[in-house]
Amino acid sequence: MMKEEAHDERQITDWPPPFSSEITPYNESDFGGLIRRTCENKSLTLRISKVIVIGDVAVGKTSLVNRFCHKLFDNNYKATIGVDFEVERFDILGVPFHLQM
Repeated sequence: MMKEEAHDERQITDWPPPFSSEITPYNESDFGGLIRRTCENKSLTLRISKVIVIGDVAVGKTSLVNRFCHKLFDNNYKATIGVDFEVERFDILGVPFHLQM
């Protein structure tokens, strides 16, 4: 169930700026040369990261994932029974990554 293409907002080609440059612990302002060269060497390895959202009942775990993946919020609460699973694709410097939630 991997997505063929990433949406425009999921294509990362530039280093994202910090919310506040005064308080960020990171000094980088762009992807480094080593990272760019590594991404140019596109191997066929599937890149997957996994996120597990845990919490008490009715705190908004499903709402958070739906907002992130589908850009929607459903105020008609229906409890999730069992496990809910989503996959979102990102292209970072042209390399596809899949985020499983």
